[in-house]
Amino acid sequence: MFTWPVRVYYEDTDTGGVVYYANYLKFMERARTEWLRSLGFEQDQLIRDAGIIFAVRSVEVDYLRPARFNDALTVTAEVVHNGGASITFRQEVRRGDEVLCRGKVKIASLDAQTLRPKPAPAAIVAALEQQYA
Repeated sequence: MFTWPVRVYYEDTDTGGVVYYANYLKFMERARTEWLRSLGFEQDQLIRDAGIIFAVRSVEVDYLRPARFNDALTVTAEVVHNGGASITFRQEVRRGDEVLCRGKVKIASLDAQTLRPKPAPAAIVAALEQQYA
């Protein structure tokens, strides 16, 4: 399971001082981007060299507890299904051992020109198989 640290900034909060609900999705996005980077892949290079982009296809989120300004959080990203042209992640946002938010995010691999489904490059599939075998 991949983890990424996130600090809650004032700009992440609403008028009540609580993290605005949509910002949890941003935190999850950052963790998935850093997960991909940790495997040696940069999204700008994937667009240029492989002609693919990744886009969110679906999201299920449960908000359990609020995060607040200046909290130190950990965001996880774990692949639970690799479908060739899609990858499904289970993700959590935690403050210490406390789970604040959990979600399931399905990412589609798309042709950068046509925006139609296109299988992820073989190198990414191989990295997934090696990491999660």
